[in-house]
Amino acid sequence: MPRIKAFRALRPQADNAAKVASVPYDVCDRDEAVELAAGNPDSFLHIVRPDIDLPADTNPYDDAIYAKASDNLQRFLRDNVLQQDDGDAIFLYRQVMNGNSQVGVVCCCHVEDYENNLILKHEKTRKAKEDDRTRHVLTLGAHTGPVFLTYRDDSKTNAMVETAITEAPLYDFTAADGVQHTVWKIDNAGDYVSALSAVPKFYVADGHHRAASAWRAGAERRDNNPNHTGDEEYNWFLTVLFPASQLNILSYNRVLKDLNGQSVEQIREKLGQLGTFEPITDPVPPTAGSFCFYLGGSWYRLTLPADSIDHNHPIDSLDVALLEKRVLQPIFGIEDVRTDPRIDFVGGIRGTKALETRVDSGAWACAISMFPTSIEQLMGVSDADEIMPPKSTWFEPKLRSGLLVHLLD
Repeated sequence: MPRIKAFRALRPQADNAAKVASVPYDVCDRDEAVELAAGNPDSFLHIVRPDIDLPADTNPYDDAIYAKASDNLQRFLRDNVLQQDDGDAIFLYRQVMNGNSQVGVVCCCHVEDYENNLILKHEKTRKAKEDDRTRHVLTLGAHTGPVFLTYRDDSKTNAMVETAITEAPLYDFTAADGVQHTVWKIDNAGDYVSALSAVPKFYVADGHHRAASAWRAGAERRDNNPNHTGDEEYNWFLTVLFPASQLNILSYNRVLKDLNGQSVEQIREKLGQLGTFEPITDPVPPTAGSFCFYLGGSWYRLTLPADSIDHNHPIDSLDVALLEKRVLQPIFGIEDVRTDPRIDFVGGIRGTKALETRVDSGAWACAISMFPTSIEQLMGVSDADEIMPPKSTWFEPKLRSGLLVHLLD
């Protein structure tokens, strides 16, 4: 069973939490981060995106980036923007978006459980991003952003959470994007540790690079410690554990740069050979196995024959895999979606209007609106020790960084 434990959180004072909390480092580019942090020296973006405090042309992996992150963390500590709790605790973290609520347990998980596949993955990671986050963790001596984990619901934990969130919260604010963030501190963590330690496995929902980097940072600290026992704080990393039933996965849509030397009419004809293909007014696929295409200023829906899909195969039943094998490769000539510059990915939070805008601008030739991957499909892929195709899931809302930080010492 994967282990969890309470930790001495580094965190802001309640009256400053909304100013400190920031979006994760990887959901905004430098210009967006500069705008988000404008006029706010307490924004945690100064720590997770320290490039905003350096010249715009600074290499994102330059030594100065990591040095600035460390300097900014020390400033936050010196100015009491962040303070460390006296004792260990776990926390409950609720997010409410568009009336939907999810409540997770903020705690630490052990890097060996990640290594030994008690914490399961469903995505490959990129070395450059791993290297960056590992260096960030080791330079700061801290996990600055939590890994988003999920698990199959546990009734005992659910009951404890439902009772605890009736109490007064530690933090409660609504961010500029309309998402409400509420945090409760649980000083007596024993019952939560006992209940969640009986859960057979956890799943990485979002944050594969943060998880891999936490493991690598722990391994490096272990290798440099001749007295390593496995109990040191660097063996643990910051996580939020959400019950699967509460999670909301959005679609992860696609845009294509060109039509692979074909006309709109030729593309429509080839798509029509794959299943039911028809013009539509609603660009959102109604079911799995259906895809909406924006071509030549109009929307069309392709529905694959149900009996042509192997619904028992964890990968071959995924819409993202079906699209690759039946459409992107044979029709558009895109052999590897990881590396082909002719494809880009658009999070479902941006809506289908964003797809139309990109195509109507002339910069892109076709957009594809996808049906979301389900949380059961995600866990099924992980259980089978398989890897999902790239950009299969888009989770919302995103976890805020800076509310709770875990130190390695």
